Amino acid sequence: MKKFLSLFLVLAVLLMAFAAVSADDFKVGVILVHDENSGYDQAHIEGVQGAAERLGLSADQIIFKYNIPESEECTDAAVDLAEQGCKLIISDSYGHQAYMMEAAREYPDVHFIASTGDTAWKEEMTNVSNMFPHTFESRYVSGVVAGMKLKELMDAGTVTDPHIGYVGAYPYAEVVSGYTGFFLGIRSIVPEAYMDVQYTNSWYDPNAEAAAAEALIARGCVIIGQHADSTGAPSAIQAAQDKGTTVYSVGYNIDMRAVAPTAALTSAQNCWVELYTPMIELALKGEALPKDYSVGYAHDGVQISELGESCAEGTAEAVEAAIAAIKDGTLHVFDTSTFTMGGEPVTSWFALDTDGDWTPDSEEAIADGYFHESEVISAPYFSIRIDGITELTNE
Repeated sequence: MKKFLSLFLVLAVLLMAFAAVSADDFKVGVILVHDENSGYDQAHIEGVQGAAERLGLSADQIIFKYNIPESEECTDAAVDLAEQGCKLIISDSYGHQAYMMEAAREYPDVHFIASTGDTAWKEEMTNVSNMFPHTFESRYVSGVVAGMKLKELMDAGTVTDPHIGYVGAYPYAEVVSGYTGFFLGIRSIVPEAYMDVQYTNSWYDPNAEAAAAEALIARGCVIIGQHADSTGAPSAIQAAQDKGTTVYSVGYNIDMRAVAPTAALTSAQNCWVELYTPMIELALKGEALPKDYSVGYAHDGVQISELGESCAEGTAEAVEAAIAAIKDGTLHVFDTSTFTMGGEPVTSWFALDTDGDWTPDSEEAIADGYFHESEVISAPYFSIRIDGITELTNE
């Protein structure tokens, strides 16, 4: 644990202080990879707007850039926002990160936050930050919801094969961390459950997400989670249920009951307002911003949406107990006693990739019997492929 503490101290002092500006002159720029039609981007929009309202900023002090691809267009958008007088510029997609860093070099008096990014810790520049919530915690709790439903179906004899599915965007640590948390939440209720993951190779593709869900249904999956940004998967699951298939959905970002009224059990959600508020407030006051910022249930940084009408009896109580245990530290999502890899316990895993080869090689992440996710840096780095989960090819 000394490594965690020492690194946090380093991250804490790698800060940037700005000259305070008048609240009336302060502007925030927000670069979005999509628009309000994407649940993920809508969650960011609402988070920034909520933070602005809390801090007394007017709507015209927030400048949004919509549908900005992960290319030089992001640099151009960031430069334009800086030229418009924004003192804080935020992007919401991992692929924006390199372009945000490029703009940050040009504007050292502007602070740049690459949400979901993972390189701020090694940048010499002091005007950059990364930010991400403890999504793995809400994934776990949404898995408890799914596990309760799966147990109900099995107890009733409706389902005999505890086969779960998951629609994932990319095989990145962010997705792996989330689907593993979801799976372990399910297994806390149904230990024999197993899961298939179908990738779409896109953060937002309603058709691909629907097709992935349909493929998982065809394989016999009875509950399907997702780390993808549209309503494609829940809509397809509802359509299958309407035709008589026993299948349920656990969504992401937004409440999916509007498109899956009986199929949607809940959604894992990030409470971006709880992350944006302190970061914007620090910038507004001209104070230092941390290199990395990440919070979870203990600071209201994550939640699940309202339980759907199809949830099993006792689910609300199970959810309440899981959240309470996460908050008081008696439950660790990645307790190493709850999973294996290749049939063996996992006793060591690194958090940081220091040489850019996509393989973590520094900062031990496992200590005290659990994997310390999003503590070394804010971005997820849990990339262990545990037993019981199969990643499917797209062939």
